[in-house]
Amino acid sequence: MNVIKTKLNEVLIIEPRVFGDSRGFFQETWSKPKYEVLGIKEEFVQDNLSYSTRGVLRGLHYQNPHSQGKLVSVVQGAVYDVAVDIRVGSPTFGQWVGVELSGDNHRQFWIPPGLAHGFCVLSDTAYFTYKCTDVYTPAAEGGIIWNDPDIGIQWPIGDAVLSDKDQVYPRLKNIAADKLPVYQR
Repeated sequence: MNVIKTKLNEVLIIEPRVFGDSRGFFQETWSKPKYEVLGIKEEFVQDNLSYSTRGVLRGLHYQNPHSQGKLVSVVQGAVYDVAVDIRVGSPTFGQWVGVELSGDNHRQFWIPPGLAHGFCVLSDTAYFTYKCTDVYTPAAEGGIIWNDPDIGIQWPIGDAVLSDKDQVYPRLKNIAADKLPVYQR
């Protein structure tokens, strides 16, 4: 597999080996020993699948406490996926990185615990998978407005289709530091 390091500490783009022929393809999507070598040593406890249509934007979401590390990928379709470092004390606090994930490129995106996450759908439809290191905990849920000008994410869509909740999240600068995850070296 090919691993691409990003400007955010520990955030990785993973290109697994895909074995294809006229019948289709085979891809190993998770192997604990292989991913531990990459530094992904967390235990995964919940898997999620979402379906969305073109222009849907989900995010920017995080949990604190109960921060979730996420290994994400797209089974069918294409999305632009984003991680934002919101860990208080991190040298890359407030910075973001984005990557296109699709059923064609088979890429995976590792977002360690403590980062905010969001994605927008580029194709007509998309099936998106999340492998998470902690369970969804509604009381710990938080969010940042998707178009926060201080973060400056360059989303590759025009008008985003948002949930009611995602439309009213605050800017990162308006969230008290004690409500955000803390960077741990």
